[in-house]
Amino acid sequence: MKAILIAEFCQNHNGRWDLVERMVAEAAEAGADYAKLQTIRSRELSHRSRFDKGEWYPDGRIKTIKRPYAAEKERLSNLDLSLEQEARFIELCRACGLKSMTTVFTRSGLRDISNLGYDALKIASYDCASYPLLRDVKALGKRLFVSTGATFDEEIERAAQILDGAEYDFLHCVTIYPTPLEEMHLNRMQWLRQFTPRVGFSDHSKPSETGLWASKAALALGASCVERHFTVLPASETRDGPVSITPAQLRELRAFAERPREERLALLQRDFPEWEVMLGQANRPLSEVELLNRDYYRGRFVSKIGDQLVYNWEESELFSDL
Repeated sequence: MKAILIAEFCQNHNGRWDLVERMVAEAAEAGADYAKLQTIRSRELSHRSRFDKGEWYPDGRIKTIKRPYAAEKERLSNLDLSLEQEARFIELCRACGLKSMTTVFTRSGLRDISNLGYDALKIASYDCASYPLLRDVKALGKRLFVSTGATFDEEIERAAQILDGAEYDFLHCVTIYPTPLEEMHLNRMQWLRQFTPRVGFSDHSKPSETGLWASKAALALGASCVERHFTVLPASETRDGPVSITPAQLRELRAFAERPREERLALLQRDFPEWEVMLGQANRPLSEVELLNRDYYRGRFVSKIGDQLVYNWEESELFSDL
């Protein structure tokens, strides 16, 4: 099975269409299989007041991370892409020989893009346990990629039951940005294979410090796909730049992925003898950082239908048409 490489554009386009065009062209030339946007709508940002100032325990530990709503909404408003631009993105990918994908963050966002023609859809880690959203995306009959970071074992088991019969990959990831090599826990991929033979890896490591070792290790261990944040700008010029790879690094990863699996492992052992530090545990409690991120990002966006708010894990008759 050929390993799939996903170039995740995330917020690295800075809301500029000319950068989207350049990223598609360079991702295709560097050997990506999919180019991926994020269907983020700044208007769907959820205002939860406890994150405006943050909260701390008496001993000084963080209880709630600080992410003021007004500043975040203003930042995201500069990154919005229109439905027309998303449709153009799909056409551009097709013209360049790439498959198109987007991450959907709300059920209303899914409704908006359901007929645009995306080749695949992505569910972010914090929505792996949003079962109504999972049922919605499954009903569309598209190829699915579902990240499992910051998700409890029993939630993943339930997600797999819902997705049964769909064509999907589970993606192992660790929701620490950036992720240190010793926190990768790549053995988790083997645990995920009990649910689907297609198990990949979404890599949030910092290339300037740890190169491509985590992605290469995942490929050596038989990952069905690797997703990497992708940029054509210097790392300092975008929010996700520090955890993003360049076209040259994507090209290197493509060359590595094309090698037979046994050769990948031999090269990894030769060039990075301490690679097993990334294996970690197949089952473990979520770290304090992951729990804090889960607390904020799960529910970060919400469907706004008139004066009603519907979170992705809530059942609602407002989405009976999906």
